[in-house]
Amino acid sequence: MQQQSKRHLLTSALPYINGVKHLGNLIGSMLPADVHARFLRACGEEVLFVCATDEHGTPAELAAEEAGLEVAEYCRRQHRIQAQLGERFGLSFDVFGRSSSRQNADQTQYFAQRLEEAGLLEARSSRQLFSTADGRFLPDRYVLGTCPRCGYELARGDQCERCGRLLDPMELIEPRSAISGSRELEPRGTRHLFLLQSRLADELRGWLEEHEEWPPLARSIGLKWLDEGLGDRSITRDLSWGIPVDRPGFEGKVYYVWFDAPIAYIGATREWADAREEPGAWRRWWRRSEDVRYVQFMAKDNVPFHVVGFPCTLLGSGEQWKLVDFLKAFNWLTYYGGKFSTSRGVGIFMDQALELLPADYWRYHLLANAPEAGDVSFTWEDFARTVNKDLADTFGNFVNRSLTFAERRFGGEVPGGGGPGPAELQLQDDLDRRLAALTDLMQALELRKAVAELRGIWSLGNAYFDHKQPWVAIEADRDDAALTLRYCVNLVAFFARLGAPVIPFTAARLLDDLAVPAAERRWPDRFDPAALAPGHGFTLPPLLFRKLSEGDVDEWRQRFGAPDSADREPGLGVLEAQAPGGDGGEPGRVEEEHSHR
Repeated sequence: MQQQSKRHLLTSALPYINGVKHLGNLIGSMLPADVHARFLRACGEEVLFVCATDEHGTPAELAAEEAGLEVAEYCRRQHRIQAQLGERFGLSFDVFGRSSSRQNADQTQYFAQRLEEAGLLEARSSRQLFSTADGRFLPDRYVLGTCPRCGYELARGDQCERCGRLLDPMELIEPRSAISGSRELEPRGTRHLFLLQSRLADELRGWLEEHEEWPPLARSIGLKWLDEGLGDRSITRDLSWGIPVDRPGFEGKVYYVWFDAPIAYIGATREWADAREEPGAWRRWWRRSEDVRYVQFMAKDNVPFHVVGFPCTLLGSGEQWKLVDFLKAFNWLTYYGGKFSTSRGVGIFMDQALELLPADYWRYHLLANAPEAGDVSFTWEDFARTVNKDLADTFGNFVNRSLTFAERRFGGEVPGGGGPGPAELQLQDDLDRRLAALTDLMQALELRKAVAELRGIWSLGNAYFDHKQPWVAIEADRDDAALTLRYCVNLVAFFARLGAPVIPFTAARLLDDLAVPAAERRWPDRFDPAALAPGHGFTLPPLLFRKLSEGDVDEWRQRFGAPDSADREPGLGVLEAQAPGGDGGEPGRVEEEHSHR
């Protein structure tokens, strides 16, 4: 188990500014980082969770042009939209900054100065594609063509979206302008600044090899780059939008987006510190410190820039900057096997998802199927099964059965009476064991396994309720029924506390309805069946999760596009799994159709 530190710095890969993000972006970085931040805070740890919009580069310029707006105004509007959507999804950023901020410009130019002083920047003349139709040099993302490695016909000049290979625009087969579509491109001479990464290869390798605990996906990418020979990298571009290059002879050029975007983690922290009127507070997080554990979250296509480019910037500065301690990398979430894409509008986007259902439905499903070991395909059939089986039939049904029965038979108060017997002792042992496993998995960032363990803990509640049969005991042994319901009400609070990092809105509502004090909402050390004592009042909550129907799935398949019905897997069965057993007249309320639209 990772020893907990006093302070935790968490950064999520910066979402591009060009439009609302899709569910693949959400599960690839922002949502897992939020779960970890919430877990650590619940354990009493000090956390700084940093993110920002990535506002420079080609995507911003092209999107602004399409929207008919100046780039700065487009970015301002989109930052507000993304911040609001993040809040609606429960992303608990301590700061959600902007890479176009003054603080990030200052920090980027500072690093460039330090690298130059260290002899690690070099001006080089190079050949770059010039579009005669557009009358301008085309930076890498302004060039589209066929990938020379995998044959993908929509590869960008900096990276192939299909195979992940980093590219130079000159490598593309049949290149064309992303602005006009013109193929009238010709190489012309220009000058750019290069970061001499090759000189840092040995130091970078030594740092990477220290981190054997990293997921293989993250560590292997960096070592592969080094094994193939680490080349120098251009860090400037011929663009008007970006952080200006503060060097004579480079007027009209800006720093490359992948140079300034990781630096924006620091820039955003400076925004946070300035907003608090503590301008120096950012240093206690970013200057090297043994009591800070720094964890980064990102999808696999962002890994090269975080295990090569950004560390080279920090190491090359010659100063004591905080390097990442653990990099949590994710594979891709696909949509019926095809890649989500913001630029092509493929998949489900965050605003569309919230039009259909509240955030906790999506948060739970995405985390339960997190693409940790490999790519994972999102399908509406799987989504319905997860919601119906786990959220409605397991968690929601236990909550509603328990609290409805207690409210009807004991007047909305935790009942007193009875003493623990074999069933309660066994339940305590099972909960202690599984809580320890869940805590270890949460600390280790094994999110998919952690959600499976959480589901298993919820199932213990239903098994206990069914075994004790309080609807029978109430007639023959009221004290035993009271004991069962006292345990069940406290289990609801216990389950909500454990579920809070994953389904925070539902958990908070339940804890409010149970009148659990704020000081008692931390991550529990063990289950306490007397935490809510006899006589403690509670409010019966509304239905937590509605069950999804065949009609829902068919409607969403049609609306968002999916394979033809002939290709659809048989036996959806979203209505087949019913709630655990009833009581012949006192079943409580099972989850049923209840619109959240």
